Amino acid sequence: MSTLDSSADVVIVGGGPAGRALATRCIARQLTVVVVDPHPHRVWTPTYSVWADELPSWLPDEVIASRIERPSVWTSGQKTLDRIYCVLNTSLLQSFLSHTSIKVRGLRAQTLSTTTVVCVDGSQLTGSVVVDARGTDLAVTTAQQTAFGMIVDRALADPILGGSEAWFMDWRTDNGTSDADTPSFLYAVPLDDERVLLEETCLVGRPALGLRELETRLRTRLHNRGCEVPDDAPVERVRFAVEGPRDSSPDGVLRFGGRGGLMHPGTGYSVASSLAEADTVAKAIADGEDPNAALWPRSAKAVSALRRVGLNALLTLDSGEVTTFFDKFFDLPVEAQRSYLSDRRDAAATAKVMATLFRSSPWHVRKTLMRAPFFR
Repeated sequence: MSTLDSSADVVIVGGGPAGRALATRCIARQLTVVVVDPHPHRVWTPTYSVWADELPSWLPDEVIASRIERPSVWTSGQKTLDRIYCVLNTSLLQSFLSHTSIKVRGLRAQTLSTTTVVCVDGSQLTGSVVVDARGTDLAVTTAQQTAFGMIVDRALADPILGGSEAWFMDWRTDNGTSDADTPSFLYAVPLDDERVLLEETCLVGRPALGLRELETRLRTRLHNRGCEVPDDAPVERVRFAVEGPRDSSPDGVLRFGGRGGLMHPGTGYSVASSLAEADTVAKAIADGEDPNAALWPRSAKAVSALRRVGLNALLTLDSGEVTTFFDKFFDLPVEAQRSYLSDRRDAAATAKVMATLFRSSPWHVRKTLMRAPFFR
């Protein structure tokens, strides 16, 4: 027998960073909110990182655990990026986004409509707006990002950092691979003043590399650089789809966060865009406007389509070509890099970056890019 819960202005299904960010900004606009999640009090454990210029002004500085003024990449050699990169304090982020005015229901949603959420136990929750923020679905047909990381003391990580503040991407093949292998890179960032995350990452794959393979590559890389990690070092395991559903509003239900196409399919980053766009959606709801139209103007749809083209290109490149591709990318001016990585509304800038990369790439990389499917 079903029960009817008290209504709210907004019912958000999914209590991760995207759902909680939207709930927080809705509360700031005097809207009533219910968050539905089967495990609403689960402690967040992933490492969330953002570019400093992506952070919304409403997020307090206290949630930033580490600021990297000039992160480095290694492609054909070392390059230093003139753009501040931040690692967030996951615990403080979760605490800040857990506003006491947000009603939380520990339920599993079964069906969603524009105004009603029906849960598996028969409970119904009603709202003026229903939002699906449950993240991306893992499926064999979706491109995924995988990573295996270990957290070590800062002194132990010194040989890995090699004088750099952090490695945003280190494509060197001292992880035991060759150009014939699926590529992976080292991601090495300080989590705070005392700890560093060392992570072997498969940027995108269909299928992506397995975690055991990534662990083997990471241990090989660290050993080759004189870093022996203790057996009891904390580990981080990552696997998620970088592709969300194509329809941002099926049957009128707004999708938000990774589930709503806010994840950059070529990088796997979605938290920053979800934080930034939470106000956009909350304002539209509070003003009685269409939140899907506010979140997805024509320019944003065009950027999303271009990013899918970019994803298919990355999936086509072999290990050596990927390194060459990113070598050219990180030679671009910082503003161009920012346009492609962070701006989801400037289609002209995104297209210009993609065209520049194509023209500047060696002929053998261009041939591979031309073979990549435009859409899949």
